[in-house]
Amino acid sequence: MNPGKIHRRQFLRRASLGVALFNILPGTVVRGAERLKANDKLNLAGIGIGSRGGAVVGEAAGLGHNIVALCDVDENYAAKEFAKYPNARRFVDYRVMLDKMGSGVDGVIIGTPDHTHTVIALEAMRRGKHVYCEKPLAHTVEEVRKLMSVAKRSKVVTQLGNQGHSSDSIRRVCEWIWSGVLGNVHTIHAGCDAFPEVYSQISKLPKLAEKHEVPKGLDYDLWVGPAEYKPYSPLWVPWNWRGWLSYGGGAIGDWICHVVDPSFWALDLGAPTTVRAEAVEYELSKHGETYPPGTRITFEFPAKGSRGPVTLVWHDGKTRIPRPAAFGPDHKVPGTGAIIHGDKAMIVHGSHGGGNCVLFPENLMESHAGKNAPAEKIPRVKGHVWDWAEAIRTGRKAGSDFAYGGPLTQVGLLGLVALRFPGETLQWDDGRMRFRNHKAANHHVQAHYRSGWKL
Repeated sequence: MNPGKIHRRQFLRRASLGVALFNILPGTVVRGAERLKANDKLNLAGIGIGSRGGAVVGEAAGLGHNIVALCDVDENYAAKEFAKYPNARRFVDYRVMLDKMGSGVDGVIIGTPDHTHTVIALEAMRRGKHVYCEKPLAHTVEEVRKLMSVAKRSKVVTQLGNQGHSSDSIRRVCEWIWSGVLGNVHTIHAGCDAFPEVYSQISKLPKLAEKHEVPKGLDYDLWVGPAEYKPYSPLWVPWNWRGWLSYGGGAIGDWICHVVDPSFWALDLGAPTTVRAEAVEYELSKHGETYPPGTRITFEFPAKGSRGPVTLVWHDGKTRIPRPAAFGPDHKVPGTGAIIHGDKAMIVHGSHGGGNCVLFPENLMESHAGKNAPAEKIPRVKGHVWDWAEAIRTGRKAGSDFAYGGPLTQVGLLGLVALRFPGETLQWDDGRMRFRNHKAANHHVQAHYRSGWKL
């Protein structure tokens, strides 16, 4: 399709696709192995490979890199991935793996649940290993700051697993905004309406009283890691842990690093000054172990450089991105994606790096796409894992390193804190890493590890 010749029907279809609005990025097919010289091949290890971690390991293998070690606490859940790499050494404990493999590992790919990202990434970086970590980067703001600090000090190459950051579409969104086509961007409505039954587990709360034996082949104590120990439940192992706030971050934790990434990059949003959360069909005293069925979380970002202040409103589950007044009856609001509002125009896009982004009014596509597109100011890359591996090989930074991915993750984490105090406007002091007006909220900024674990 010629991007300069998008028609109204195509615009409507794209904008309504919601969660499907992302580019199929390079790396989803095996490529490059025959072109990569032996000395350019990295020795990589995967930690937490049963789901997303296994997909990322597969992409690295498809690029031609060596998968030398695999680690997972659940041998049954990870069995199919283990079988794909018969020559890779197998481990249960990532610390044992790092001890045994030593210099035989150049970098690690972390695909474990959110609550263990930090302890694993810190251990790897302290040993000089490059790190690719699935999103969100961490489970608390304090963890984010620690990861950023150690990454900077250890000088390893890091990459957050928000793969849309390596897409052409996110670069197109940035270059449109920088060209001035939107005018002054003042408001962003972003969100995700996908899988509310996954993220909110209110209906399953009565099942917490059930007792279950730990399945054979699962090291449950190691799966819990630094979190408060709770008896094993199939409600969160091996899947669906994202809906339980001890281990995941619900819809905002899962999606904000994908959906808000284009705005965060293009507008250099940084940290908000205030955050206010509302939840629907949710009583904190009854439902606080899981995520709400719907949220609306408002972040206020201060003016920076030549742009003015920006309001970002996050919507998920049963709350939806509001319909712009300028939309006609046939225009569809993205279910998962964002609408970036400027005083001259808007950008409508889906997830994973602004997938299938379009300008509104639609006639702007003729004058700002294809041969009329703004000059490319951001180098294009071949894929997210490719970008990380190439950065290791050439000694440069990856595009979504922890210095970028950390503050992006922090936005979502601040929203999760605000959900603990619905209806209250929390004032964030980013330099001091605390809320100015809410002592109780500051408790949730910190990492609280059980005995035997530390940052």
